[in-house]
Amino acid sequence: MRAITIALALCTRIAWAGGVAPEIEKALDAAQYVYIQSERASGTLGAPAEIWFYVEEGAVYVGTRPTSWRVRRIKAGRTRARIAVGKADGPAFAATGALVKDGALASRLMDDFAHKYSEGWKRHEKGFREGFVSGDRVLVRYRPK
Repeated sequence: MRAITIALALCTRIAWAGGVAPEIEKALDAAQYVYIQSERASGTLGAPAEIWFYVEEGAVYVGTRPTSWRVRRIKAGRTRARIAVGKADGPAFAATGALVKDGALASRLMDDFAHKYSEGWKRHEKGFREGFVSGDRVLVRYRPK
């Protein structure tokens, strides 16, 4: 498992090259949370929401409920977002959000969560695993602009 985690970290590092500023890449490697602000109907950004995240191929992924504001806004065509890393006023980048259906990616996200969030994962694992199967959880991808 450690070898897989190291390999994923190396792939993530390579994938970020040129996508975000080096300080943001470094912050993503070290952070436990990202803070996502999604676009309201008015065009302003909502309040930052703290959430677990997974990085792959130059994108930040989150697993969330389909009733969350971030998902509802994407479904309404408002895909603009701001991702702050580590804390709400931490280093940030502009991103575009999209819903993604990819069971293999969801599995990789959950494997990463089990390692990265080991204490909380025990409490939330069932909700994520069953949720991705039932549709009570969806994947959201945020790509840097």
